[in-house]
Amino acid sequence: MTTVTAPAPAPTVSPLEAARAELQSRLAVRATTAGLPAPAVSRIGDANVLGQPADRPVPTATDTAPPDPRAVPTGTDALQPDTQAATRGTTSDGPRPVPPHTAVVHLTAQAVLLGPWGGAPDAGPACGTCLAMRRQRLRTRTEREALETGTETTAAGPWPVLPDHTVDAVWSLHRHITSGAARHTTEGADTALPRITELDLETLQVRTFPLVPEPMCPHCRPFTEESARQAATEATLGKPASRRKPGGPDAYRLRRPADYPLPVKALANPVCGVLGGGTWIDVTSPTTAPVAGSVFMRGYAGLTDVTWSGQANSYASSRDLAFLEGLERYAGTHRRHRAPVVTASLDELGDRALDPRVCGLYGPRTYAQDPMVEPFDPARPLPWVTGWSLREDRPVLVPARLVYYSAGTREDNFVFECSNGCATGGSWEEAAFFGLLELVERDAFLLGWYGGLPLPEIDLASVGGPKVRAMVARAALQGYDVHVFDNRVDLPVPVVTGLAVRSDEGPGTLAFAAGASFDPETAVESAVSEILTYIPHLPGQVAERPAELAAMTEDFDLVRRLPDHAALFGLPAMRRHAANYLAPPRVGSLTGLFAGWEERGPRTGDLRDDLLLLRDLLAGAGCDVIAVDQTTPEQRRMGLRTVATLAPGLLPIDFGWLRQRALDMPRLRTAPHRAGLVPAPLREEDLRRVPHPFP
Repeated sequence: MTTVTAPAPAPTVSPLEAARAELQSRLAVRATTAGLPAPAVSRIGDANVLGQPADRPVPTATDTAPPDPRAVPTGTDALQPDTQAATRGTTSDGPRPVPPHTAVVHLTAQAVLLGPWGGAPDAGPACGTCLAMRRQRLRTRTEREALETGTETTAAGPWPVLPDHTVDAVWSLHRHITSGAARHTTEGADTALPRITELDLETLQVRTFPLVPEPMCPHCRPFTEESARQAATEATLGKPASRRKPGGPDAYRLRRPADYPLPVKALANPVCGVLGGGTWIDVTSPTTAPVAGSVFMRGYAGLTDVTWSGQANSYASSRDLAFLEGLERYAGTHRRHRAPVVTASLDELGDRALDPRVCGLYGPRTYAQDPMVEPFDPARPLPWVTGWSLREDRPVLVPARLVYYSAGTREDNFVFECSNGCATGGSWEEAAFFGLLELVERDAFLLGWYGGLPLPEIDLASVGGPKVRAMVARAALQGYDVHVFDNRVDLPVPVVTGLAVRSDEGPGTLAFAAGASFDPETAVESAVSEILTYIPHLPGQVAERPAELAAMTEDFDLVRRLPDHAALFGLPAMRRHAANYLAPPRVGSLTGLFAGWEERGPRTGDLRDDLLLLRDLLAGAGCDVIAVDQTTPEQRRMGLRTVATLAPGLLPIDFGWLRQRALDMPRLRTAPHRAGLVPAPLREEDLRRVPHPFP
């Protein structure tokens, strides 16, 4: 009897891997002919380099050792590269792919990318994995979902195709770069960065972009105990330092946005942009000169389109503001440094940690009906990061969920957070100051709204600066009357709520905004400026979904997302819920209403004095004051610091009617009485149980 052994099946090789092997072989022939070393070629774009798919179990860190950077929460945006990705689709019998970090030529389905090349030594090391991680964040929603959730994909055919003229172009570009003939053509902060040159496979167009090194790259910045210690040292805050205000006592920003060395081409480009594939402007806007960009970030509910923008009176100023906001969100959505995370329960940590219950929790109905959240359990271990208590001058552990608002684990899903209290500045003191102002602003807004408080209107004719008059005139041209209100409750810091009312009561009826500053006129400017960013688009947003919004007026549970809140008050039917704003109890001048504050403010040349006054005012209201450093390595090189601030006990802003922590917090009932605005603490029947209109 003869036994016949069937031949082993041929190894399965993806079309992109086959093309990569072909390109490497053909470049090697050209290199041999020229008597030069052959370049290594990798493929990127068909394997996940941002970490493990969302359905894989992930180990947690312990509270006794720095975490392995690969032990990260599921579903985050800053995951480590999958160590198996480089060998998928190959066998020991086939060609072994080249890892991106060892290659200088990288093949994608759309282009060949060469580099990183060039760059100043102080820019830091960069490699092909840095490129692959940056590039993956710029892919479409469909591509990212397939890569990052393990979705099976089917090749449509042998692609990419590499004719001789394409290979010749790749070889010529490689020779041009390695010979030193390639030169930087950008100016400013971009000149110090390494470069990526792109050859488009369809058009053969050649473009070059700066690459910001990826701070979580496991090859350029591998995790070590030393790197964890260094990151922890950099992220450690302490007692506020003296910060001289170059602009004088009433200037609270230490530098202008234009003064920061922002690498604008590296921050937004279609190959490796940190914040997205580009920016766009709206030349049709009748109120501001908007510049905006966007990028997908993976959060609790999957990929979210995060938009960042600047809204000033010139496109140059708006661009700077847009990039600063984008960097702030980049830092606040996920941890992008290697400072250790402590994983433990609140019961184990005791007074070393902030009890998140003081920051507010959802009501029982929310936990019963919302499958994405679970009640807080003090015995359940969860991740904590280190902050600094300004009130007690000591470090304090804070739930990571309250600081990084797009990251999270299954263990700490007791609440959803947003960017409330996050701010960027030239020092941590400046960032903390503006973060705390934002907390005060939103707390006051919610106290006024849910408490139905009688807020005095500020006579706009008493505001001396020309900026406000110009903005009010622009709003009038759009058919809106602008009103501003003194929204202070028990804290004396100037907080102003702005309201634009459409004159003809058409779609886009009401638009709210708020501003806070130690300077009352600046608070008014901030509130009115915010309004101007919304009113050009609000009527259209309402007209796009009239039936959906009308249903929300009958069932507030249908208000589920951030855009729902502002859009709902674009309906004329919602005017009745804003009666106290439309008929205020009195009207006063700016100087008259804020006379007491002018006497109380420190008005020194040191920003630390302003920060400490803010701390003392919040402590007097029974709140701790905590700052957590979110600063990324990229921001440090630009002279920026980003800080998340918390004032446990203040009312937090939330979006979605079932996720309103403020309604169940003691301060909502006691602060108006403490301020003397009502004769007794508010009762349940005194509250305005209507979704807030904060945009």
